[in-house]
Amino acid sequence: MIPWETVDRARAPDGAELVLSRRGEEWSVRAAGRVLMTSRTHGSEEALAAAALARVRAPRDVLVGGLGLGFTLRAALDRLAPGARVVVAELVPALVRWNRGPVAHLAGRPLDDPRVHVAEGDVLEHLTAGRGAWDAILLDVDNGPSALAHPANGRLYGEAGVRACRDALRAGGALAVWSAGQDPRYVARLGRAGLAAEAIAAPARGDAGGVRHVVIVGARGSAAGALGRRRGTV
Repeated sequence: MIPWETVDRARAPDGAELVLSRRGEEWSVRAAGRVLMTSRTHGSEEALAAAALARVRAPRDVLVGGLGLGFTLRAALDRLAPGARVVVAELVPALVRWNRGPVAHLAGRPLDDPRVHVAEGDVLEHLTAGRGAWDAILLDVDNGPSALAHPANGRLYGEAGVRACRDALRAGGALAVWSAGQDPRYVARLGRAGLAAEAIAAPARGDAGGVRHVVIVGARGSAAGALGRRRGTV
């Protein structure tokens, strides 16, 4: 078996050490020995973009929270018109650097797309910067609303964070949140905020078998009707 090779190390703002590794053509990012993301399993990250954008008519402005290895961003770009705008909020500068360097090829160099603007910082700042600013919001910031690796992310998924997401969406907009598993309490939280919400199973590798993650969708206004018509699909 080919051994893992450490390519780079970096510190996240919270002090956690991130390790970028490769084994042949496979890449991974680990923290404290735990795999955060890998190039082998990105089907659910792509489903995150598909689920939100399928529910929005002619999306123009998209906010992506969490760059990862670029697969969610690539899936969004492939579904957007040439005149669209995508802001990627990423808290860890090293992930931006790696996506411009050693792992850029994995998702087809999405940061080179002129529609993309990278904002290093907390996605919550962009959510609270303006009401009705976004047609779609895609959040892949942690392991999900409840399975947090970083407790500070809890404010994004609590009642105030949900209201911030709702208010940042335009009428007819949609929020999609990546989760490692089902989270009925978060789905209920979206509903209490006035969003039509559902959880969709998404295969980690993009096929019908293997590990399944969850994409939680909350739709505002006319997108809620689209959610009902497309229920259970990504």
